[in-house]
Amino acid sequence: MKPVAGTTPDGTTSEVEASRWVRGMFGRVAHRYDLANHLLSANVDKHWRSVTVGRVRDILRRPDSRVLDLACGTGDLLIAMEREAGRAILGSDFCHPMLESAQSKLKRARLGSKLFEADGLALPMADSSVDLITIAFGFRNFANYRAGLVEMRRVLRPGGALAILEFTQPPNRAFAALYNWYTERILPILGGVISGAPEAYKYLPESVRKFPDAPGLATLIETSGFAKVDWEYMTFGIVALHIGRVPLSEPRR
Repeated sequence: MKPVAGTTPDGTTSEVEASRWVRGMFGRVAHRYDLANHLLSANVDKHWRSVTVGRVRDILRRPDSRVLDLACGTGDLLIAMEREAGRAILGSDFCHPMLESAQSKLKRARLGSKLFEADGLALPMADSSVDLITIAFGFRNFANYRAGLVEMRRVLRPGGALAILEFTQPPNRAFAALYNWYTERILPILGGVISGAPEAYKYLPESVRKFPDAPGLATLIETSGFAKVDWEYMTFGIVALHIGRVPLSEPRR
């Protein structure tokens, strides 16, 4: 069997199994996902999302733009973008308990973004129907990275943009060694205590280690049909934000 071209949790041997494992894992941690994220990142995750919103502000503030937050989880980036845009946007995830948490947060905040349950590899959306797709800490969990990029490229309009905020390997070797020690030895213990699901925080460092580094992800985005791919590190390089654009016209063949 050919190896999967996306996330490969221990014990999975196919894209279907990987997808099922990830969906179940997120379902188990959904009730304490926000608490764990904020505590384990010392609330720096809020800064990462703020930077992301700032980088796509031009599209968010266009009154006619259509925006999708893919793999929206419990809705933190979705809520930040709705507040910036001043209007409802779309959010999607393939894990139902995550969407339930996001819906509760939207209701408490009196916001109107619309949620729907869907797999990022097969979106129930028309070709060229969205101006912006964002995905924060979800792309790394796709069962097939290239297929996910091609699908996002399909639904984006010419001139549209894709923004991927994701964990990555720090470029500084000394800091990377320290960071990897923390994520492999300490994070699973702390994450397990907070969330009640230690396997989720054992999976996190493993998935980052297997994921393309920031330059490699930029290349993958470019070879999947995007142009003008820019990226930047944040917080000593443990996170990277990539933004790719859809060409206004297809190149001549």
